[in-house]
Amino acid sequence: QVQLVESGGGLAQPGGSLRLSCAASGFTFSDVGMYWVRQSPEKGLEWVSAITHSGEGTYYTDSVKGRFTISRDNAKNTLYLQMNNLKFEDTAVYFCVKGFRIRRIVDDDSRGQGIQVTVSS
Repeated sequence: QVQLVESGGGLAQPGGSLRLSCAASGFTFSDVGMYWVRQSPEKGLEWVSAITHSGEGTYYTDSVKGRFTISRDNAKNTLYLQMNNLKFEDTAVYFCVKGFRIRRIVDDDSRGQGIQVTVSS
């Protein structure tokens, strides 16, 4: 079955960086686009970024453009989210999601268990 396991979250200071990873299994990773969403009490569930199956196409919500970079290594079945210049408002639980969606979230898409990112001074 589909399994998505996020790692790399934690505590960062404003302006700092974190890199999230998502290890995928149970499906042919290289055939599938992926995306990241995040959830916070203030904003609810928010689409963050997406990447095509090949990695050639990447998409971002406006609030993270220029700061976050989505990428993937199909040989390692792993999705990444490099987060730079972190802001307080980036604090959320981040989920990787199987599927290719741009600026929308589909509840039926398989999702990891999520990982906490906290930006605090």
